[in-house]
Amino acid sequence: MENYKKAHTVEQPCHCPFPDLPTDTPEVRVKDGSKIRNLMRFALSRFEEKAVSAEHTSIQEGSTATTSSGEKLCQQIVFTGVGPSVAKAITCVEIMKRRIHGLNQHTKLAYRTVQEVWEPLEPEAGLDSLTVNRNVPCLWVLLSRDSLDKNQPGYQAPGSFDALWAQDIKEEAAGQKHGHRRKREGTGAGRGEGTGRGKGPRKHSGPGRRGEARKPLGHPGGGQN
Repeated sequence: MENYKKAHTVEQPCHCPFPDLPTDTPEVRVKDGSKIRNLMRFALSRFEEKAVSAEHTSIQEGSTATTSSGEKLCQQIVFTGVGPSVAKAITCVEIMKRRIHGLNQHTKLAYRTVQEVWEPLEPEAGLDSLTVNRNVPCLWVLLSRDSLDKNQPGYQAPGSFDALWAQDIKEEAAGQKHGHRRKREGTGAGRGEGTGRGKGPRKHSGPGRRGEARKPLGHPGGGQN
């Protein structure tokens, strides 16, 4: 692709997988350049019992919302993320669930087709334009105060994720405690063994200094004349 340049990109729309949502349900579209604090300011303003100003309804930083009334508190909200922004959308969802307890979650995964058109750098070289289709993952998360269909794939009950995290933290703490105990036992054994070595006078196998070979008897320099 070193002989081509990207001319333009066409993103195919990805329809909402929750067809029965009320018309006043806000949709937060998380993008790669969005700031989490701005996204959460808008999302929390639609759920918390606080006075919401009209300026909060037109949130910047790449997120948009579709509402019929700027100050009406909603029972449901939708977070969406495409491609690199999927991880940031999940972060927003988890912050929302920590802030407001008792939310039912419904998660859907899909793919959005992105069409890229590449043009040759030198048209007189005889190269044709290329069209590349890429499937980009798309995440849709519905948070609702009202109960949702538990039989649908992707449903998550309130508090289930917290219980899973609590169990993982407990198991990790138990493993670390067991590892520290084994480390202390191994350290004590090593110290005892190292202390006993090297004590007392050094013993040699025979007369003479270390490193000298013992001469045989009957020869000059031997033990007998």
